[in-house]
Amino acid sequence: MLSFGIDIGGSGIKGAVVNLASGAFEGERLKIKTPQPATPEAVAETVAAIVEEKDWDGPVGITVPAVVRNQVIQSAANIDKSWIGVDAEELFGQHLGQRPFTVLNDADAAGLAEVAYGNQITRRGPVVFLTLGTGIGSALFINGQLYPNSELGHITVGKKSAEKQASSAVRERKELSYEQWVERLNRVLAEYEKLFSPAAFVIGGGISRKFDKWGHYLDVETPVLPAQLRNTAGIVGAAMAVEDGLRP
Repeated sequence: MLSFGIDIGGSGIKGAVVNLASGAFEGERLKIKTPQPATPEAVAETVAAIVEEKDWDGPVGITVPAVVRNQVIQSAANIDKSWIGVDAEELFGQHLGQRPFTVLNDADAAGLAEVAYGNQITRRGPVVFLTLGTGIGSALFINGQLYPNSELGHITVGKKSAEKQASSAVRERKELSYEQWVERLNRVLAEYEKLFSPAAFVIGGGISRKFDKWGHYLDVETPVLPAQLRNTAGIVGAAMAVEDGLRP
């Protein structure tokens, strides 16, 4: 069975047809630069352009880097503030016509894909899935079932939010070595340990590809594992969500 997922990011909007039997893309992924400013209308136009370019006429799943409740955007930590309060159903309905679609948090989508096609540990007990990128996205799972919109990156650790200390973007901006950065990440994970007592942390996002370069600096008690799905996860999770009728 085929579905279609679109992952809206700060620098690019990516879409692809997904084979739900395998979690793999059917054909090439299409990426278009995120319009600046990334207003809801401009982003929705880009989403529609990707769907049209890929000649897709079926359901579409869409991720946004925000809390989504009843298909209304509730936050805008790493996107244009004009998204707050937007009715995503109305916005994308104007551009996607009568086709079924759903909108969900980007980290939730990536986590759903990891549960379905990635590391089996995500299907057992309490697991914290984290995406380390521009910020820190999160998805909480109990026996593979999602608790949506967790936003753990906004938890204060010490004097700052977690994502302002230990995101991948912070490491790059401050030119931190992996050892220096993981010292910050350890503090964040230790706080999450105290709060949630997970069976495991699973780390996604682009930096998970380099886990062998920094994983040995981790010193939390909870096992920390790299996600098996990486840059494909958001698209795959979005495609899954619309097919499953998930509408957070």
